[in-house]
Amino acid sequence: MDWSVFTKFSFGLVAFSVFFVALMVQLWYYFAYFSRLAFYKKKEVQENTPPASIIICARNEDDNLVEFLPRIFEQEYPEFEVVVVNDCSYDNTADFLKEFAKKHDNLKIVTIKEDEYYSHGKKVALMMGIKGATHEHLLLTDADCKPNSKDWLRSMMQHFSNETEIVLGYGAYEKKAGFLNKLIRFDTFMIALQFLSFSLARKTYMGTGRNLAYKKSLFFKMKGFASHYYIESGDDDLFVNEAATKQNSKIEVSVDTHTISKVKKTFKGWFRQKRRHITTFKHYNAGSKFRLMAMSMSQYFFFISFIIALILQFQPLVVLSLFAFRLLIQIIIFNKSMKLLAEKDLLFLTPIIEFTLLIVYPMISISNMFMKKNKWK
Repeated sequence: MDWSVFTKFSFGLVAFSVFFVALMVQLWYYFAYFSRLAFYKKKEVQENTPPASIIICARNEDDNLVEFLPRIFEQEYPEFEVVVVNDCSYDNTADFLKEFAKKHDNLKIVTIKEDEYYSHGKKVALMMGIKGATHEHLLLTDADCKPNSKDWLRSMMQHFSNETEIVLGYGAYEKKAGFLNKLIRFDTFMIALQFLSFSLARKTYMGTGRNLAYKKSLFFKMKGFASHYYIESGDDDLFVNEAATKQNSKIEVSVDTHTISKVKKTFKGWFRQKRRHITTFKHYNAGSKFRLMAMSMSQYFFFISFIIALILQFQPLVVLSLFAFRLLIQIIIFNKSMKLLAEKDLLFLTPIIEFTLLIVYPMISISNMFMKKNKWK
């Protein structure tokens, strides 16, 4: 017996087995979860316009406030206020808000002054904004975000009911030229595909603070950020992960309700942002961590075993056919989902960017082990 041939066959069989199992896991996520968003059709809801408070935290954001705050006040809605938390700004934020308030009596300014003995993160600023809000229904966004239409507030608020306490929206990034922009937007799309699809499956685990609504009473029922106050990030995803139930969450993904944020211009800037965001994952509940880990690990096993099986030339036609089948399903799901989230220009870069992110994410995790944490700025 030629042991080299036998050994090659054995390794090939193992690689193919891992490849096939990983493929089945991947297809499970695409059919059982991601298809929910891809083929999502919004149900008719009754007109619901409760008084609302839009909350924005701003630290040295005078340029962004000048550009984007007027868009917030263009919302066509019966009764709303805008609460801007001026969090220890040393630029012209305070002067701009003071002048802007003269034109808009529904602007409420909450000011936090610098304390030389105590530094705080965004959670304190957001908590102060929520405490200062007049209304029960809250809509959160960032200072560098703009709503996609004048119906943003109305469409987010209409989902609330006695049962619904959380509404998840999509926070997109502006479209610019270059691969980095597409990488960032694809990453944002993938995160949204996951948390919106899981929410439709009644397994809500996160939302994004760029476009997130919930009830003030829910915030205080959960004691705010008390359980994760010591963690730098998580004012959005950790709160939702803790507060969401099978019944109390809805999504809103129509293009008119997207928010558009300024995008990082350098890989270093985006990398630092991702380092901060990724630290919250280990604090998710057990079910959320298992589902996300299984999905992520199946991706790595799928691609690694695919390459090994091809190198060992183990059933190459079968392996390539199965790879192509997975890609076809992925393109169908992504095509529908990207159309829904207005990201269709990313579709044909999917294989390249997906593989790139599989390389980048371990780099982010490793860097978090050796580098200082980023703080709210």
